[in-house]
Amino acid sequence: MGKFIDIDLQRSLDIIQLNISSLVALTKYFATDMAARGEGHILQLGSEAGKAPMPLLSVYAATKAFVISFSAAISNELEESGVHVTVLLPGAADTDFFHKANMEHTKTYREESLQTPEEVAKDGYEALMSGESRVISGGKTKMHVYMANLMSDDANAVNMRKLMEPSTKEDGREHADHGPSRKEREAIGHASGDLEER
Repeated sequence: MGKFIDIDLQRSLDIIQLNISSLVALTKYFATDMAARGEGHILQLGSEAGKAPMPLLSVYAATKAFVISFSAAISNELEESGVHVTVLLPGAADTDFFHKANMEHTKTYREESLQTPEEVAKDGYEALMSGESRVISGGKTKMHVYMANLMSDDANAVNMRKLMEPSTKEDGREHADHGPSRKEREAIGHASGDLEER
């Protein structure tokens, strides 16, 4: 998290490598083999972040916009091949993402209800196995995506920036409630390893 001009360039390029380059390469290899045998399922991890510009997470959100567009395109291309591509759009979930992104102080993390990883995984798996090309996980996420589709990019950017502001709520969430995420944090240690602690 942070202003684009303040974040180390290599960190931004790493996110592009992870969320775009690696995804394209893996999809190419697996989709080619699946199409050759005439069946297969591919689940891509998008995000509601890909539906609106996100100040202070500009590169991450833009990579998720790529995932959504790319997945919809190849889903169409592969329609007659027996290969089904589904893109999953979760909202904010109770994982260690917020610590890694230095976002534990934000309104989103401290004040909003978060989806459980199990809920997100269930929605993605069910949509994948039923052959849907896209699934938005969670009622609140569906509402966010619907509103993002109605508003201009400028208005969306303003709204997204508000969610990134520091929370002033004294009794807000302090850490992940999700057990495996807490264990991951303990194993990694207190520092995120991505950016300096605040």
